[in-house]
Amino acid sequence: MKLLGNIIWFIFGGLEGAILWTLIGLLWCASVVGIPVGLQCFKAAWLVLWPFGKEVHYGGGTAKFIVNVLWIFLGGMVLALLHVVIGGLYCVTVVGIPFGLQHFKMAKLALMPIGARVT
Repeated sequence: MKLLGNIIWFIFGGLEGAILWTLIGLLWCASVVGIPVGLQCFKAAWLVLWPFGKEVHYGGGTAKFIVNVLWIFLGGMVLALLHVVIGGLYCVTVVGIPFGLQHFKMAKLALMPIGARVT
């Protein structure tokens, strides 16, 4: 089921989402200070490309919290809002609920990417 879900996801929006995360990661990598955030965006892009069967574990600390707060105001809120809206649209139908739940998982990741680990 994971393979089928990932293939359908890829066709109906996963590629576009991964491209968006990659572009934001490239923008963050334009400055030396933003490179760690950009690298997390690239990891998130891979998750957005193939989300079924993956889990996100969140770790933290004071420094990661501060960077996450900065991230929310410089791009995270837009990505999270986008994923919530699209996830809500998918959840209108019974068939779309699994895809909507994946978008909600991405929305949470969009708010706290620093310290997140994908397994």
